[in-house]
Amino acid sequence: MNFFSKLFHSRDKPQNYISSHLSFLFGQTAAGQKVNECTAMQVTAVYACVRILAEAIAGLPLSVYRYTESGSKEKVLEHPLYKLLHDEPNPEMTSFIFRETMMSHLLLWGNAYAQIIRDGRGQVVGLYPLLPSKMDVGRAADGRLVYSYERSMDEFGSSKKSERIELRREDVLHIPGLSFDGLIGYSPIAMAKNAIGMALATESYGSTFFANGATPGGVLEHPGVVKDPAHLRESWHAQFSGKNSHNVAVLEEGMTFHPMSIPPEEAQFLETRKFQIDEIARIFRVPPHMVGDLEKSSFSNIEQQSLEFVKYTLDPWVVRWEQAMHQALLLPSEKPALFFKFNVDGLLRGDYQSRMNGYAVGRQNGWLSANDIRELENMNHISEEEGGNLYLINGNMTKLKDAGLFAGSNGGEINET
Repeated sequence: MNFFSKLFHSRDKPQNYISSHLSFLFGQTAAGQKVNECTAMQVTAVYACVRILAEAIAGLPLSVYRYTESGSKEKVLEHPLYKLLHDEPNPEMTSFIFRETMMSHLLLWGNAYAQIIRDGRGQVVGLYPLLPSKMDVGRAADGRLVYSYERSMDEFGSSKKSERIELRREDVLHIPGLSFDGLIGYSPIAMAKNAIGMALATESYGSTFFANGATPGGVLEHPGVVKDPAHLRESWHAQFSGKNSHNVAVLEEGMTFHPMSIPPEEAQFLETRKFQIDEIARIFRVPPHMVGDLEKSSFSNIEQQSLEFVKYTLDPWVVRWEQAMHQALLLPSEKPALFFKFNVDGLLRGDYQSRMNGYAVGRQNGWLSANDIRELENMNHISEEEGGNLYLINGNMTKLKDAGLFAGSNGGEINET
């Protein structure tokens, strides 16, 4: 018992920070912009990356499989989880919307939570997303993980202004992102807040610049003494700023106007904005061409970049989803035989000619049947009588002992004398 008490003591309350304070999570950035999950989505590059990844995960076919006695796998269409994950996890959401919502939470907050509704036998009958901003993960006195959710009055079943609902570990589907303790993920937005804050700052600067008619500020120089400088400043601002910025100015009494602000081209305004797009795409590991930056993309490399997106960006997220669902949704008796699988084959397919050449090689070498190929192309199978499941080989290749002069002589063996 002493060993377990030390073990649980060494694994304290799950947290998404390693210091004793949260200064890196909250507060303004070095660029002076406040960055959180909501303001970050106002940056077009962040919105695009989150949407691309969320829609990609939501659009992948997701099925329940089991291992057969022969070692192969087959879909378990009759399992209750198949309908929940493939069609609708609850009466209010489709599978696409549910996974899109969960994935967007995972990308913005670093964690995705869903409440698991079970029947009396422990089988899952519903999944409902929970907002990560309202969830707190802690430990009970015996070391068990406890999920505490803040429910407000406008939510179903709540009669109080605010109340905490405790959920057991088996009642929550939790998909954590990259983390410090392996239990709760930290927010990618918080970690990259300075890069996102700089993107917000450049957008704010550009908006202000064009709101003033793209006219830089400056100094009015008077050769003498101005009696009422405040009135002169207000008068100038009213006549030559905003929508009046292109009016013709008539300067009296020898006054001259000296621009003071650095023009956007000299401040490398456009280059900075473009670099921030690449920086944000790097955070989410999304190829720049997928967020509209085609400068370094060409016909010859864009397909390879798309394949790398599936291999190096989507695959890690897919594994997180599959293993989290296997851990939380299956009964202990089902885990050795059942598993979840996202099908990414459709995203890895090449162009039509490349696919046909690959199918021809597989068909001629005996490891693809007609129905195998038709399944990959989403076509209906052909019957057994028509040879749909036959595996054929090319007749041009045969064993040496059965060929030509060697056939039938000395049992087909080569005479070395």
